[in-house]
Amino acid sequence: MTVPSIETRGLTRKFGSFTALDHLDLKVEGGKCVGFLGPNGSGKTTTLKLLTAMIYPTEGECYINDIPCHTDRTAALAGAGVLIESPEIYPSLTPNEALEMVEDVRGIPRDEWKGRIETVLAEVRMSDWADKKVGKFSKGMKQRVNIAAALVHDPPVVLLDEPSTGLDPRGMSEVRAILRALKQTHRLIFMSSHLLSEVTEVCDEVALLDHGKLRFYDTLPNVVSRFGKDQGSVDVTFDHPVDPAAVRRISGIPSDVTDITPLGTSQVRIKFSGPSASKKLLLRILVDADLGVVGFVESESALEEIYLSQISRGE
Repeated sequence: MTVPSIETRGLTRKFGSFTALDHLDLKVEGGKCVGFLGPNGSGKTTTLKLLTAMIYPTEGECYINDIPCHTDRTAALAGAGVLIESPEIYPSLTPNEALEMVEDVRGIPRDEWKGRIETVLAEVRMSDWADKKVGKFSKGMKQRVNIAAALVHDPPVVLLDEPSTGLDPRGMSEVRAILRALKQTHRLIFMSSHLLSEVTEVCDEVALLDHGKLRFYDTLPNVVSRFGKDQGSVDVTFDHPVDPAAVRRISGIPSDVTDITPLGTSQVRIKFSGPSASKKLLLRILVDADLGVVGFVESESALEEIYLSQISRGE
């Protein structure tokens, strides 16, 4: 089985005298979710439009599954599901009818339509709404149908442009749950976003773009280790209510833990002043203490500090 991948080599796009993307070199491969970060105007959407051949580069090349996006556009996009800038769905259509239109455009054989539609609607948790008019849907429900449209031909690569932007908290939660589930299907999900909480919660790796230039690309723990100045925090979730003071009293808690604060009845944020190795020790201690740890992730605040320091440092 071919490993899903996207790659850019010296990818550059200028609009007159303005350089939207500046010699981007990036290779992402394997089944994972990668968050593509950057402020508005950093070049994220331009990159996605170049990958999908919606626009053409001034210089450089890009590839989906090792297929050049611009010289062999049809073959490259056959392996990609794309959702850019949340297209509208005809309100008089049902999800079944809207997805049949997509399958027709994609050239999927008619005898496969029903099975594929049922599968993707189940993936985005819209099976019960398959025959309801889209015009009556919430914005979050419409977005779930749009994601289904990107998945209907079972692509190994999925390109999403800020999929949760503009949704209410419930809609954002629903989309993030879908993304977490998609990670288990061995697809490569490349998702632009400026929502750091979303990236921290969903993504395995992050790439930061600013003024058209790549600042870094790595796993989230490695990014925190490289740029976090040996400081940071983790959010720990338990399967039952926990007193932060009780966590502090556990034998062996690293000495460089500076603060433990509640984020809810069953979640705490633990801040560090020392090296990232302390996080590994803390996780082992909490697991050995049998406190019912069900989540242990870098907190949004750690990524936020790095994000702000990198986009403000200039050239």
